[in-house]
Amino acid sequence: MKNNIKTVVLLAAIGGLLIVVGGAFGGQGGAFIGLAIGLVFVGGSYWFSDKLAIRSARAVEVTEQQMPRYYAIVRDLAQRADIPMPRLYVSPDPQPNAFATGRSPAKAAVCVNQGILDVLTWEELQGVLAHEISHVRNRDILIGSVAAAVAMGITFLARMAMWGAMFGGGGRDRNDNVLGQLALVILAPVAAMLIQMALSRSREYEADRSGARLLGSGEPLARALEKLDRGTRMVPSAVNPAQAGAYIANPLAGQRVQFAKLFTTHPPMDDRIARLRSGDWQ
Repeated sequence: MKNNIKTVVLLAAIGGLLIVVGGAFGGQGGAFIGLAIGLVFVGGSYWFSDKLAIRSARAVEVTEQQMPRYYAIVRDLAQRADIPMPRLYVSPDPQPNAFATGRSPAKAAVCVNQGILDVLTWEELQGVLAHEISHVRNRDILIGSVAAAVAMGITFLARMAMWGAMFGGGGRDRNDNVLGQLALVILAPVAAMLIQMALSRSREYEADRSGARLLGSGEPLARALEKLDRGTRMVPSAVNPAQAGAYIANPLAGQRVQFAKLFTTHPPMDDRIARLRSGDWQ
């Protein structure tokens, strides 16, 4: 419940930021223009999210005859979550990782990397798949897409304002407020990105909780996350940074450049594992 409330607050915050930016540069109409543009761009990627993610991962769909245990686990979890059976894929990526995608439970797909099949036991993989099924049931792809649309609208408005200030001229009132507008142009997109990433972290925590509830235990996922934390740091991946937030573990964790916690799409692994073992999911 706490993470769901946090999600609502973050979505409201990013929406409120759009109104502030739009009102500062274009009044009420500016806010609607920014949101409309964001929805157009992100709506397309949301509608085709499963195809884009699967293609990016170079994944192939597998049949039940090829991987009966994989199918059995996901079918059981889907029945517990009361959602349709998703399509199942395997990526050749050697990094231990997994993700779920699709614009709705009826259009969902789950993908595991070959690397995760090599390092996890079936019980640990069940914990990972429970996490991914929870993302599908919780419609986290929709939530993330809405946040991305609003963030894109804010960025577009800020850029329009910057170009307008550079080439559009203006009167005395406009010049008097130029410093405030310049600060908003720079800071608003950063604030939108921070809120969007905080939202992503919140949904990861919630998927951990929901996955543990599906299994009645947080231990399988906790053990899996310990292995994934080591594996993602040791085995590099060519994942597109735009797709990184979809994975259960940050696929870019092994890169030399490390960002502050505020600039990550995933919560700290130690914290996730501690919450699962403390019974916080109950």
